[in-house]
Amino acid sequence: MRICIIEDSRLARLELKHLLTKFPELELIGEAENAEEGIPLIEEHRPDLLFLDIHLPQKNGFELLGALDYTPQVIFTTAYDQYALKAFERNALDYLMKPIEESRLRQAVEKALAKQETTKPASAPSLLSEEDRVFVKDGERCWFVALRQVRMIESNGNYAFLYFDQERPCILKSLNYLETRLDPKVFFRANRQQIINVNHIAQINPWFSGSIKIQLRGGEEVEVSRRQTQIFKELMSL
Repeated sequence: MRICIIEDSRLARLELKHLLTKFPELELIGEAENAEEGIPLIEEHRPDLLFLDIHLPQKNGFELLGALDYTPQVIFTTAYDQYALKAFERNALDYLMKPIEESRLRQAVEKALAKQETTKPASAPSLLSEEDRVFVKDGERCWFVALRQVRMIESNGNYAFLYFDQERPCILKSLNYLETRLDPKVFFRANRQQIINVNHIAQINPWFSGSIKIQLRGGEEVEVSRRQTQIFKELMSL
C-alpha cells in the first residue's frame, strides 16, 4: 500500500515515519508540510492511503481534501478531538490523536489494508465504447442511450447525472466508478465533479492560473483543473 504523509511538524513526521517502519506492507512515496506542497504531491503520485494532519498553515486538512481531483483513503492525525465528527463525515478511515500510540496506529493500518483487499476488483471491468448503449432509469422514466450522445457526466455524491439531448437523468453510480468503465480517449475527467465527452466540445478558453474552461455544445461550461488541463493538452496533442 502506497502512502503519503502531510504534516507541518517535522518532529511529528519523523515520529510517524518511525512508527510506520513496523509495517512492511506500507511504502512511503512522499511527504509534505503544507497543502500547497501536498496537493500536487497527491495528484501526481496518487497514493492508496494518506496520513493527514488537520491543522496546517494556510489551508487545513479538510480544505486540502476539497481541492483534490483524486482522493485516497485518509487517516487523520491531529492533537484536537473536536474535528472527529467532521472527519468521519468526510469518510475518514480513522482519526488518530497525537501523540500517536503504536497500538492505535496498528488498528488503523490493519483497517486500511483490509479495506484495500475487500475493494480489489476480481478483474478489471471492460471499457465501454462510444457505440455502446446503456440502459438508464430515473424514477418512472427510462432511456436506452448511446454513449456517443452523452456529452457530460456530473457527480452527485454516490450518484451521477448524465447529460444527453435535453435530458439529465440521475443514475445510481459514482463518478469514480463510471470513469473506470469509459474510454479515457473520449470521456475525459475534467475535475472532481465532471467527466466530459471530448466530441461534444464547442469551445476552449484559457482560464485562471494556466487552467482552461470548456464549453460544450449543450451550453454547459466546465472548468478544468490545472493538473487536468496539462493532461488534456497532452491527450489532445500530436
